[in-house]
Amino acid sequence: MSDSAEHIAGRVKFLVCVDDSKDCRIAMRFACLRARNSNGFVALLFVIEPGDFQHWVAVEKLMEEERREEAERILQELAAEVQDFVGIRPILIVREGRRTDEVLKLIEEDPSINILVLGAAPEGEGSNELVRSLSGELTKRLRIPLSIVPGNLTDEQLFNITYTTPYRPNCLTRCDK
Repeated sequence: MSDSAEHIAGRVKFLVCVDDSKDCRIAMRFACLRARNSNGFVALLFVIEPGDFQHWVAVEKLMEEERREEAERILQELAAEVQDFVGIRPILIVREGRRTDEVLKLIEEDPSINILVLGAAPEGEGSNELVRSLSGELTKRLRIPLSIVPGNLTDEQLFNITYTTPYRPNCLTRCDK
């Protein structure tokens, strides 16, 4: 897994902070369609948050390894979905720390990231902590646009807001006919 990729002028890199939630998958699909439409890139960031278990070092170490393995598994699953969905090979990034801090650090470190895409869980489903953090006071630190994608959009809705041609099921590339 790499923390950044060389930027190619004129190509947009979308950063999506992911986990295994439905709203993150919807945000990822939105970014994929936008990247496909603009000949851009998609970078998937999985942040492993620190655990609260610190009584036994050996147990904490094992738990860290399990969290990293789970992050790698989820990223590989999402990468395969991106490849199948739009034919783009995403950049995969794993960081450890607080999600908000790690997202902002990565954006500061990688000037080729152009747009941050986050999924918002529908009311009453899941946590929107990262969305609240980044769309609140911390947006003052962002140097790029923030796209917040509702986690209840369908593929048809995603297609219609990212393409100029009408949606047709089973036609995820530009269908002009």
